[in-house]
Parts: sequence; C-alpha cells; structure tokens
Amino acid sequence: MNDHASATRPARPARLALTGGGFRAGLHLDLVRRLPELFEVSGVLARSAATAAAVAQRGLPVHRDVAALLRTAPDLVVVSLPAPAAPALVLELLERGAAVLTETPPAADLAGLRALWGAVGPSGRVQVAEQYLLSPHNAARAEVVRLGLLGVPTSVQVSSTQLYHATSMVRGLLGVGARPARVLASATSAPLADPISRAGWTGSADPRPQVTTVATFDFGDGRSALYDFTETQTRNPLRARRMVVRGSAGELVDDRLVRLADPVTVLASSIERRQTGHHQDVQGADLDQLSLEGRVLFRNPFVGARLSDEEIAVATLLQRCAAWARGEGPGPYPLAEAAQDHLLGLAIGASLSEGRAVLTSTEAWATALER
Repeated sequence: MNDHASATRPARPARLALTGGGFRAGLHLDLVRRLPELFEVSGVLARSAATAAAVAQRGLPVHRDVAALLRTAPDLVVVSLPAPAAPALVLELLERGAAVLTETPPAADLAGLRALWGAVGPSGRVQVAEQYLLSPHNAARAEVVRLGLLGVPTSVQVSSTQLYHATSMVRGLLGVGARPARVLASATSAPLADPISRAGWTGSADPRPQVTTVATFDFGDGRSALYDFTETQTRNPLRARRMVVRGSAGELVDDRLVRLADPVTVLASSIERRQTGHHQDVQGADLDQLSLEGRVLFRNPFVGARLSDEEIAVATLLQRCAAWARGEGPGPYPLAEAAQDHLLGLAIGASLSEGRAVLTSTEAWATALER
C-alpha cells in the first residue's frame, strides 16, 4: 500500500463512475489504479464500441447507459466529454440524483453556460475539473497571498496555460469574484518548434507558425491581470511557464519573493522544493513539501505514490470532490466559479474577433460567487 499520510485516507475508498474514453478519462483511470486506498471505479459509461473495448481491456466494468452506471452506487460521476456534449449528460445525471464532476469548460460558449446555469442553478450538485490552483507550486503561491505576505494582491501575470485555466488562477489569486472586467487582447504568429505532443516526442525539430495571444484584464479598484499564452506552451519545453503576483507590499515572481517586512526592511526569499530520492536518499523519488522562510506552504498529501505535480493536483481535486459528494466538505470548484472563468476566457476571443476592448457582463451565477 502507498505510504500516504493517514489524514488523507477516508473511511472507505471513494466510488467513482467515469464517462468517456479520452485523454482525461485515461488520466483519471491511471490515478485510481495508483491510489487504490483512496479511489475505486464503480463503472465506466462507454456508449461507443471503441470506448467500450478500450475500457474492457483495463478490466473495468463497462455500462452502455446511465441507468446501469448509477446502479453501481457511485459517490461521484466524473464526466470527461467535450464541452459541446457534456451539458446534456450532466443534466441527465442530475435528474437521476447523481453528484457530478464535469470537465473544463463546462459548456462550449456563453449561450451554453447560461443554459446550463439556468437548468442547474446554485443548488445543483455540480463541480468542475479545474486543478491548476491545486498544483503544488500554485497552491504554495496562493498560500503566500493568503498569508498576506504581499499585502493586498493587485496584479497577476500568467503565462502557462490557456483561457479558462489561466483566468481561474487570476481570479483565485486576486480574489475578484464576479467583478466585471475590461479585456483587451491581441495575437501574433511566429515560428516555433513543437517537439513534444501528448503522445510523446514528435521526432521533428521543424518550426511551424504558432499563435501567441496577449490580453490585459482591468477589474477596477486597482486590480489587473496580464495573460500571455502560446498555443503549445502547456507542454512545449521550449517555452517556460511563468507567474507573477504583485501586491501592495511585495512581489512574487515564480518562486522568488521580495517583500517589505517593515518601513525600512526589504526581504528576499524563495519557495523551496524538497524532493526526495536524490543521491543516496532511499525514500524514493517524490515531492515532499514546499516551504518559505521556514514555513511549510504545501505538503504532498500522496507521499509514496510517486505522482507528478499534475497528478497531485488532479488527485487532490478528485479527493475533495468525492468528500463534497458525500457531504464531508466544501466543493473545490463549483459551477459558478467555472462559468465566471470561462466567461473571462471567452472575452479574450471576443476582443480578438472584434478588434477592441470588451467589458464582461454580470451573469446570473454572480450572486452565487458573492455569498
């Protein structure tokens, strides 16, 4: 058994029912296999023959309709479908009394978001699979903000991932809720090699045109953000992932902090990563903790499972969603949060297509974010 901290072990493994057979569904299945004391698969909904065959090869129970899937009594149903197809399945599951974790974004466009929110509302049992602020270094940065080491957060610069993922970090770190934003975006194209895909090394070093989008967000009250994303940046090793968080008393650039400790004292320090398994360390390769100035900001809740940072984030999301579904904790990322983040992401596209700044609207889910 993996040697996780006892605090992470529930009384019984969370029962997850999964849907879809794409990349994200595969990631979830792999995590469940590696964390058997935390999760088990009650069944997999596979409506196509190809998906059913792929699931069966993993030795998992396959179901071809929702009723059969729910008879397996899952705590949580994980919907891993494309945005245009997911809302219909989410609503069907809710009508049958299930708790749902659906993929990002929860709907394809603004009309879809409004329709989904209108059908689900603030009381609907829906969470959304946004994990970027749960990734170890981002979680540590958020803790720096929460501790007030930067003073009042005023600005975030994100250059790491696209649209709704990036805006989830912006809103989470700035604490701007459903505040409207003025969004101005521009795009340029330049050659860039793309040596790695989801499938691995591409075997090509030839550059191809890739689009970089830059957008500014003005939330008013002195709070702003900068978005900078190149289309393959998420996994392209030729482009770094960067984050800057500025506040009234300091600045955090990636993991480097400069802050004002008192009127005449400026301190500089860094978030330190403790990784086991180096040299003669016999604990094995694993993230242990992230700390700053002697204070632990983040501890790996899955020590012993040998998870990557991305896997730690996804496993944390699944665990918190399962606890929420069983009434044992708050939801980590409710539909209203996801809708607002997608609204901001869509505003980037609207600004590009219209060639001007756009102002986001105040939507029906805003009241749920103000509670």
